[in-house]
Amino acid sequence: MKDLRQPTEPFRIKSVEPIKLLSRVEREEKIKAAKYNVFKLDAQDVYIDLLTDSGTNAMSNRQWAALMMGDESYAGAISFRHFEKTVKEIFQKKYVVPCHQGRSAENLIFSTLLKKGHYVVNNTHFDTTRGNTLHKGGIPIDLPCPEVDSLDPLLFKGNMDTMRLEDFIVKHGADKIDMVIMTVTNNSVGGQPVSMKNIKEVSSICKKRKILFFFDCARFAENCYFIKKDEPGYENKSIEEIAQEMFATCDGVMMSSKKDGLANIGGLIAVNDEEIYRQITELMILIEGFPTYGGLAGRDLEVLSVGLKEVLDYSYLRYRVEQVRYLGEKLKEAGMPIVEPTGGHAVFIDAGRLLPHISPEGFPGQALTIAFYLEAGVRVVEIGSLMFGGIDPVTGEKVNAKKELVRMALPRRVYTNSHLDYIAEWASKIVADKDSLRGYKITHQSTFLRHFTCELEEMNTEDIKINS
Repeated sequence: MKDLRQPTEPFRIKSVEPIKLLSRVEREEKIKAAKYNVFKLDAQDVYIDLLTDSGTNAMSNRQWAALMMGDESYAGAISFRHFEKTVKEIFQKKYVVPCHQGRSAENLIFSTLLKKGHYVVNNTHFDTTRGNTLHKGGIPIDLPCPEVDSLDPLLFKGNMDTMRLEDFIVKHGADKIDMVIMTVTNNSVGGQPVSMKNIKEVSSICKKRKILFFFDCARFAENCYFIKKDEPGYENKSIEEIAQEMFATCDGVMMSSKKDGLANIGGLIAVNDEEIYRQITELMILIEGFPTYGGLAGRDLEVLSVGLKEVLDYSYLRYRVEQVRYLGEKLKEAGMPIVEPTGGHAVFIDAGRLLPHISPEGFPGQALTIAFYLEAGVRVVEIGSLMFGGIDPVTGEKVNAKKELVRMALPRRVYTNSHLDYIAEWASKIVADKDSLRGYKITHQSTFLRHFTCELEEMNTEDIKINS
């Protein structure tokens, strides 16, 4: 029997939330008032929200039931013990530290382990990981695999370039590299997965050189699904078995559990080294809370305990990844170039290829982002020179992103395929009118993570001449 092109939801809907589509005139007023930064829009003014898949998930009936069982004791709550047990089973680590979200985990890790002027090597840093590294005086280094630049739908484009990793260690010295991080899936390059083979190669290099090896594993289950689907030798293993094998290769993990924790808030750190654990928890008490709650309520820990198990379900993961693929196919049919193959959590549109008349200095990804809101009430996010460009902290030179992308991140178990069809219909109209889109310029920005709070305005004719 031929596979259905449109994935079928492996759940039924029990509760609904109304959404409202503002008129075009109202949307024009709202985006102008937001200084053309979609992060400053009120959620009630967005029709379909694909800004992020972080904390936007729909919880299951079992999670809602678990929420009512939360133990809100300050220290040693049973809810923490439930959470700890689940994390130890999946992540294969001795010590578990709950955090209120991923960037808190990053802050604790880098504040504890990173020395000023030292390197943090990643397959590709995402925005907050890069920001936290820079904020602590570290130097973030990205070593994506060569295949990432190919337009062909190659497998495991999220891999790290192991040859470049070894060369970098030889050139700079292992003692100047405080850690190597593997981001799974690799968000910045299109949500692309990392193979088990590559993970084990990186782990072997780090062990030989005595360099700490960590995972940034917000979307670990989606990565495990791709390993099961596409890497020989794993087709008969369960998602949990693959996850356990993957995490057995590393010294520690940090996670935003707002993604594959299937929850609305939360994060974690898990390590094997007792001294690292002690250093992290000492700092945590100062800035987050007691180590058995870590800035979370007991009910949040209960929700995560359930969500981290539910996310390992193969039928759910198949639906999840196939829904992303379905949106990608629809956008391609509409004439939008995308990163292929589609990843686990989002479709990444190549705005640089779609809008070649807008230079990186004009942020083509932001121009497309604003077009989606104005035309359809859909909120997406730029993953290009607005997010990753600016002034290089080492050289002082102005840099642009390697690719000008727009990410459509799908919240888990939230939108139906008819919502995706609606998006694709408006994508066709945007493609038809693409030559009329103009770039944007920044009028105000912060030192770190400028895309969250910066203010912009549309370029005029003189601005376009200057930047062309």
